Amino acid sequence: MNGTEKKYVRVAILDLYEGQANQGMRCIRDILLQWEAANQVELICQEFDVRQKLEVPDSSFDIYISSGGPGSPLETVGSEWEKKYFSWLQKIEQHNLRADEAAKRHVFFICHSFQLACRHYGIGNVCKRRSTAFGVFPVHMLEEGKKELVFEGLKDPFYSVDSRDYQVIEPNHARLREMGGKILAIEKDRPHVPYERAIMSVRFNDHFLGTQFHPEADATGMHMYLLREDKKKTVIENHGEAKWQSMVEQLQDPEKIMWTYRHVLPNFLNLALGESVAV
Repeated sequence: MNGTEKKYVRVAILDLYEGQANQGMRCIRDILLQWEAANQVELICQEFDVRQKLEVPDSSFDIYISSGGPGSPLETVGSEWEKKYFSWLQKIEQHNLRADEAAKRHVFFICHSFQLACRHYGIGNVCKRRSTAFGVFPVHMLEEGKKELVFEGLKDPFYSVDSRDYQVIEPNHARLREMGGKILAIEKDRPHVPYERAIMSVRFNDHFLGTQFHPEADATGMHMYLLREDKKKTVIENHGEAKWQSMVEQLQDPEKIMWTYRHVLPNFLNLALGESVAV
């Protein structure tokens, strides 16, 4: 894009936090502001309170980012907000089937939204973890992940923030093939533990992608979370005080979560920009 060309892109942010205090929405907003400034593209952003106000966007936006959120991804089946959420998703699918390539809509699902999408599409077993995962963890790319443009610039493994009581395991490979989907990444290989590794990222189709981890998480927000007494207690109870201290120290490492922060969602926006711009 040359220096005289000014474009705009409409972005819908689906807020699934149900009014609970969080760092996720701030981080998403910050990434969008930074990307806008770096790319000479005007972003017209609108937020939708999905769970409290039953708000969902229409299909006129270029890009959709669906946030993480609290609670179980299994206990809200049939709720009014879920019905509206999946109705929105179906409309985006239908739009993409009809639209020219340049007008197709891009969707990114984060954590809770990722679990909902995996359950909705039936691509794996969404279930409760034996213990809470919270902290900075390595994510391992599969072969498809190494070819994924949204992961361009990441190392294998790369590091991310994980905050969840649920997981997606036991992938349905037949369903994924039917959808044109691909598993991009899985959690740390632990051969000494007799549990299946969780799916950490999936490309559902050419325009929908999601991560179990939080690519929007930054060092500032994570540091605040780790210093909260409840989070500190959770990490120490599950992993020990040395692990908690290690997590705090890792936040200062620019090769870890800040590297992921600077690559995943910005790469997704770059990819979407190539197809979803309006003069």
